[in-house]
Formats: sequence, C-alpha cells, structure tokens
Amino acid sequence: MAYGVRHGLRNLARVAGIAVLLAAPASHAAEPARIIAFGDSLTAGYGLPPEEGFVPQLQRWLGDHGTVAEVQNAGVSGDTTAGGLARIDWTLSAPADAMIVTLGGNDLLRGLPPEEARANLDAILTRTEAKHLPVLLVPMLAPGNYGPDYKANFDAIYADLAAKHGALLAEPFLAPILALPDRQQALADYVQPDGLHPTAKGVALVVEALGPKVQELLTRTE
Repeated sequence: MAYGVRHGLRNLARVAGIAVLLAAPASHAAEPARIIAFGDSLTAGYGLPPEEGFVPQLQRWLGDHGTVAEVQNAGVSGDTTAGGLARIDWTLSAPADAMIVTLGGNDLLRGLPPEEARANLDAILTRTEAKHLPVLLVPMLAPGNYGPDYKANFDAIYADLAAKHGALLAEPFLAPILALPDRQQALADYVQPDGLHPTAKGVALVVEALGPKVQELLTRTE
C-alpha cells in the first residue's frame, strides 16, 4: 500500500474517532428526564381515553415546548394520602429524576382529618427527599361544607410542606377550571358528569397551567 493511501486512511480514522467522541455527549444530553406523576384518579386519567389523560397530555405539552422528558403514570384511582404512603417505597424503587405529587382529593371526599393528610404527605415527601428527587407538589382545595376550620387546616397543608421540604409548589390542580368566569358553564364544559374529574378539554387547561411548573421542576435536576 502506497504511503499516501496509508496516510489518507489514518486521517480518515482520526476524523471518525473525533466524530464518535463529539456525538457521544449529544446522545447523552438527549436522554429524556424521567418524571413520576404520583397521585390518584386525577393523575391516572379516570373516565378518559388513554391518550387524553393527564400524563399523556402533559407528555405532549412538554414535547411541544421543547422539553425532553418521559412522564410515568403512577396514579391510582381512589388513593388517599394513606394509600400513597403505602406504595411510595415501591414507586421510588424505579429510576426517576423528579416527581409530581397530587394527592388529597380522596381524603376530602371522605372527610378525613387534615392532620392525617398532613402526616401522610409529610412522610411521602420525606421519603422522596431521601432519594434526592425534586418534587412538584400540587394542592387540593377543601370545599366549604366541612366548615371554615377544616378548610383552613387542610388548605394550609401544601404550602407548609412545600416550605419544609423545599418542594416546588403549584397552584391547585383544578384551579384553571374553577377560575373561569362562569363557574356553571366551566363545570359543564370542562368537568365530567360526576362533577369531580376533568374532561379531556379540562385536562388540557390543567396541563397548560402546570406545564411551565414542570419545566421549572426539571431545572432542579441539573
């Protein structure tokens, strides 16, 4: 083999090696962040086609807004904060980079004591914190029918625990729907007939509000 040919092949090999080295970081950077969406039926997508629930809609929203992430559905319909606490260790055994916690709605439906919900959520956040996972805590708002003391005690849980654990605090899950000017029309248009769970259009409003907070959450994984 002539010297010029051998020299040319060596140069090609060097170029190929450099290209591989340059490509490796780009591939690593493109690996999606793994987000666990931990909650109840609001997270699970109760009453909706699989592609229209909270998790798939959030996944699409993030992709449409340039965020590379994989959202894992860890929502269990009917779960209370106690139910969430019972399965948090198993959930945290899966690899993850961040977690969204949306629990408390079923505690409210059952009129469970606010101090129990507080203790359960506190324990969930403590165990998540031990895994060094940043958390986005999504509040539930208590209705007024349990009395002002119950509402005040329950509503205070989320801000208190977010401050205690350094979690990112979102607005209440259903706030984008409840904030619409015509409450009755909003419930008709964006909430399922059970009066509790958002329709696909309602979920879209929720995701539009929560999406930027999820993006902010992911900056805490860096």
